Amino acid sequence: MSKKILIVEDELVLLDALRDKLTRENYEIIEAKNGEEGLAKALTNHPDLILLDIMMPKMNGLDVLKKLRQDEWGKNVQVIIFTNFSEVDKISEALSNKVTNYLVKADWGIDEIVKKIKEKV
Repeated sequence: MSKKILIVEDELVLLDALRDKLTRENYEIIEAKNGEEGLAKALTNHPDLILLDIMMPKMNGLDVLKKLRQDEWGKNVQVIIFTNFSEVDKISEALSNKVTNYLVKADWGIDEIVKKIKEKV
């Protein structure tokens, strides 16, 4: 059975690229284009890993992460933050909520992201 990855990303070009690459790697992909939708899909679908942007409409990624960690299932789900934020306060807030990895978009290509995901699920 293929592993489920939830991609929560409002940049549609990036979302499409990640979905296409991960689908070719035999992952089942669930998509969300804002934080509210991402939280709902995470709690409904229980993916094996969540790739989560911070800056999004309706609810930012750090709020999604905090709400996930309050849920019985969500407190242990693997979350990779994938964002443009490289500020120390954002990184430390994410790390305090048990993220698997914190990746700055400018530093990582699609192939490298997929490699990180494969290491986790």
